[in-house]
Parts: sequence; structure tokens; C-alpha cells
Amino acid sequence: MEQTIAIIGGGNLGSAMAEGLISSGFCKPSQLIVTKRNPATLAALAQKGVQVSSNNIAAVQKADWVILAIKPFQVKDIITEIKPFLQPEKHVLVSVVTGVWIKDLEEMLGTHFPLFRAMPNTAIAIQQSMTCINGKNNTAEQQAFVIDLFNQLGKTVYIEEPLMDAATVLGACGTAFAMRYIRANIQGGIEIGFSAATATLIAAQTVKGAAELLLQKNTHPEQEIDKVTTPKGCTIAGLNEMEHQGFSSSLIKGLVVSYKKIVNDM
Repeated sequence: MEQTIAIIGGGNLGSAMAEGLISSGFCKPSQLIVTKRNPATLAALAQKGVQVSSNNIAAVQKADWVILAIKPFQVKDIITEIKPFLQPEKHVLVSVVTGVWIKDLEEMLGTHFPLFRAMPNTAIAIQQSMTCINGKNNTAEQQAFVIDLFNQLGKTVYIEEPLMDAATVLGACGTAFAMRYIRANIQGGIEIGFSAATATLIAAQTVKGAAELLLQKNTHPEQEIDKVTTPKGCTIAGLNEMEHQGFSSSLIKGLVVSYKKIVNDM
């Protein structure tokens, strides 16, 4: 059975999701509805056959799946608007809104709706997101569908909701941490003789390749490290110096500080 998906909020995230779902072949453009206050900015999606609109209510009435891709401060107003037109036996609601928990959605909707909370990261723009998912009141079929949906946009993992804050640090903040590592690599590359452009290419592709080794071979990082650390070699010398300067410990401390910041600010 074909499922119609309404993405409420056609900003950067919502538009990226729509583009990814179309290009992956997960659904036909005609099965997607994307709403935005100014739908004229969604012309590129409309040209591909996506239904674009400023009418959230009409979008919900046509849809089977409703994805909230809006700002946190908009959630209450949007749900108040569409709630009278949501049917628990028909609709499944997916929130990709930062900081909005399933209990928050239940307070606004009631406890009888099939709900999912998904947390992608910015790499969703190139269909390389790491998306963490949790849900409540859903069937195995619905869970499989939402996992399949986000698998079109990268990789997914289904976790317990209390781990969502930790997932934010590792998967979302982690993008910035990885970028800072790459930037440092580039700076070092320039110091030892490369142009900025060449250093950027080498650093970025090297990190991409290292990550793919882990993902495709399902190995532990130390196994791959062992393959390039020869006795008395330059790799082990560099690694040991980095560890002497606190490389691993500073990264771990940064992750923990970010996590405590989220938890303490709730």
C-alpha cells in the first residue's frame, strides 16, 4: 500500500528529507506533501512533482505519515492547529524537532497516537545522516517503515528515549567535533607543506575512508590502527605524542561536558 508523507516544515531539514526520499526512490514525488508558510520557496520540489502548500491542515488530511520538521517554539501552535484532523487509526506522527520528547507530544496530543521521535544530524543534507529513533504506541510494521525511511537518508539506530540526549552529543555535536579534528589536520598539513585546498582534500577523504573501514568491515578502531603502526614508525610516534598531549582524554571530556550541559539545562 502506498503511503503519503506530509512534512510539516519545508526548511533546510524538511526539504533535505524530501529530496533524499525522492532521489533514493523510497517514494514517488506525488506521495510527498511539504508545507511552508511561503511555499514559493519550495519551487524546486514542486517542479519534481512534490505537493507543496502553506496549508498544514489539508496536508495532514491527505497524509498517512506526518513528519514535524519545525522549530521547537512552533510545536505547540502547529499541533493545536492540526490535532482536530489527526486520527490515531490513520496517522503516525514523527517528530524531528530538537528537544521535544515523546511525553511532550503526548501532553499535546494524548496518549493514543503512534509516535516516533527521530534525531538526524546535518549530514542528512547529503543523505549521510546518523539518525537515532525512538517510538511509542507503534506497531512493528510502523517501526520498520520509519527505520526504512531514515535509512534512505543515511544510517539509523533504534535506541531507548533516555539515550536521546547522549545521542545528540555523539551524533549531532559529534559532527562539530569531527570537523574540528579535520580542521586541525588541515592546519597541520599546511604547516608541513601542502596548500589549504590540497590539505583539505587529503584530510577530509582520509577521515571519510577511515569511517567507511569501520562501517563496512565492522572492525574496532584499534584493529585498523594496528595495520598502520609499524615498529619505530612515524604513525606510532605521532599517536603517542597526541596521547601525551591529552588527545583522547580531551575528546572524552568534551563529550561529557556537552552531555552535562544538555541534561542540566533541561
